[in-house]
Amino acid sequence: MGSYHDLDVFKLSRQLNILTYKAVIAKLPRSEIYALSSQMRRAVTSITFNIAEGYGRKTVKDRVHFLYIARGSIYELEAQLITCVDLGYLTRENITPVLKLEDKVSRMLMGLIKKYESIGL
Repeated sequence: MGSYHDLDVFKLSRQLNILTYKAVIAKLPRSEIYALSSQMRRAVTSITFNIAEGYGRKTVKDRVHFLYIARGSIYELEAQLITCVDLGYLTRENITPVLKLEDKVSRMLMGLIKKYESIGL
């Protein structure tokens, strides 16, 4: 079955980590280091970490559970990005590349979830 390292969604989620750190988190004001930027770091890394953790689980049901957690973290990150715009920390243009990559990861995760769910829980 290979390694989770071989999953395209895992590779793309790693790119999302890098892009979020460089394009968004690095641009937030220092006053947000323990608040919004901390939350964003946890959310974006949670995507990758939960894909990996799910892959290491014994049952398909457990694997799907962790993929859904990863997907939830995508939505959390999206809300945080919108909040950055709302607070005037970033512009819509700043976050658009992250949102596009985030959407792609989300769609890939859903495809993987559907694949596993068709196997049966």
